[in-house]
Amino acid sequence: MSIAVRIDDLPEVVGERGPDAYLVTVRDTRPHVVAVSVVVRDGELVVGAGRRTAMNIVDRPLATLLWPVTDRHPKHSLLVDGTARSSEDGEWLIITPTSAILHRAGGRRRALDEGDDASSAADDD
Repeated sequence: MSIAVRIDDLPEVVGERGPDAYLVTVRDTRPHVVAVSVVVRDGELVVGAGRRTAMNIVDRPLATLLWPVTDRHPKHSLLVDGTARSSEDGEWLIITPTSAILHRAGGRRRALDEGDDASSAADDD
């Protein structure tokens, strides 16, 4: 079961998860994923902006941050959707969160056994 996270509770949840996350933006029609360090500042999420990522948000400002499951948090990944903009100096992305969820890691995390047929395993979803 997934758990909705109130935006007001996000600083605490991000603090528990730590600064390391993945940022997903869209380049043309493809996702662009980069590893980032996240700081919560005044209710917004601030990350470093590479050239490609900064260019992506000009036309498509929607972004997602992902904190995957870890040994410390094995049951849920954290997903935060928001609207991104560049800082005045262009060095940072400032993401205003619009929704957040602790997404339960379910059966899709299971590993394919060496003897399993991947084509039949794909039919299981």
